[in-house]
Amino acid sequence: MGDNQRENVGEGNSDWMSRLPEELLDVPLWNLAIPGSHDSMSFCLDMSSPVLKSEPWLLRLTDRLFPCLIRPCIYRWSTTQQSVLWYQCELGIRYLDLRIARKPAGGSSLFFAHGIYTLMSVKEALEELASWLDAHPKEVIIISCSHFESLTDEDHVQLVDFILSLFSKKLCLSQDTPTLRSCWSGGQQVILSYDDLQMECQHRQLWPKIPYWYADSPDPKEVIAYLEEKKRHGRPGHFYVSGLNLTEDARYILLHPLQNLRRMTVEALSLLLRWTAEQRPGPGVGGVNIVCCDFVGFRPRQGWTWRSGWPWWSRSTVITSSWGSRRPLRARWTNNRFSFWTLVRETTLIIRILECHPDRQRKKLVVFFSHS
Repeated sequence: MGDNQRENVGEGNSDWMSRLPEELLDVPLWNLAIPGSHDSMSFCLDMSSPVLKSEPWLLRLTDRLFPCLIRPCIYRWSTTQQSVLWYQCELGIRYLDLRIARKPAGGSSLFFAHGIYTLMSVKEALEELASWLDAHPKEVIIISCSHFESLTDEDHVQLVDFILSLFSKKLCLSQDTPTLRSCWSGGQQVILSYDDLQMECQHRQLWPKIPYWYADSPDPKEVIAYLEEKKRHGRPGHFYVSGLNLTEDARYILLHPLQNLRRMTVEALSLLLRWTAEQRPGPGVGGVNIVCCDFVGFRPRQGWTWRSGWPWWSRSTVITSSWGSRRPLRARWTNNRFSFWTLVRETTLIIRILECHPDRQRKKLVVFFSHS
């Protein structure tokens, strides 16, 4: 995709932080409204990979016996995003939920995981993100690294060394109170939460785990009720996430054999958006900070409009409002080889838009999932 095309995909949301009013530049970032994506790397799940070792033993057993049946089902209910990472940033997403894992037979590379493993490695994804940050020097991204499925102590050391080397001076120190002005003056663009206490204590560039509020329910009404209850008890003093993501269980999947997570999310979207439009950021008891959702690149055919006329769910999906504002929150997959099931699963999506990435090897494909 050319530079001109990249400038247009986000429709002005790629640099929204640089355009916030002067009075918000000295507000701590945990008092601003920040859009995020849940399980940000699940757009490139690999159906040729086995189920995670942390999954229930019965699921792992049935996956070994009937992979052609189990893995497509897991894929349908584990895919929470369909937009590649840089495109999520272009849309305005500034919180990325990265769940890291060691992939069986994956060599020394680390990957991401949600039910099954991803096609893209951690190194590839973070390098792509670093390139995007270079092109947007006034944007600040919060990265949450967690789960660390099957990682050894040596894996942690090598991963942290890579992160520190890659982002270097872009990393905000954990003892600071980051604001946009302070980040700009120091050339800092990355707040990196690393959910491992040992590594966190050794490196002042690593932030502690960011609390993530989620209801673990497929019912949007229960999700909203859970978030409201958490708000009544007061928000954390620093960064925290309100998760709008729905969570299926075995009973729900059995009762909805032809459904998937995307359809379940779309059906609940209007209710979740209505609740989000009523929220306000800030340090008060009910103030929101990071709001995460699934399928951030999805655009309903008929967009929501807030009462003042601001577009709520536009073509560019989530756009951020500012702390204290009366506006609502608006908010590569690369592979060197195809397994049979990967090819079957991806064919219908590749037909929509398939582009070769100019700065990658030709043998690698980049799939841009369009949601128009």
